[in-house]
Amino acid sequence: MTKLTILNQGAGSFVVKGDLTFATISTKTLKLFDFAGISKQITIDLSGVNSTDSAGLALMIEWIKYARHHRVHIVFKKIPDQLHNLAKLSGLDNTAHFIEQPSEDTHYESLPNIDII
Repeated sequence: MTKLTILNQGAGSFVVKGDLTFATISTKTLKLFDFAGISKQITIDLSGVNSTDSAGLALMIEWIKYARHHRVHIVFKKIPDQLHNLAKLSGLDNTAHFIEQPSEDTHYESLPNIDII
């Protein structure tokens, strides 16, 4: 498990590093951004995410809701394949919040194969 770190790059740009999982995300994670005072556009680069699960997707959805409440547009870029696949299941990948396809060089733990009988 890699600790979750969010780096402020300035001008509304952030880089997320580490794991976006149930083990690393807390209720405080949602409130790490003061969207109201930063910028009218927030860009979150997820290229530093090592591993993710549905908690990562839930966090993204909460950030989107929080940004809407503060009238700020939020976009995610360099989304790991695993997180992008989870977003596809909910249709979130077809929104304006995803500005790039998943990067091919992002490392993450793969989901186990599921046999449907």
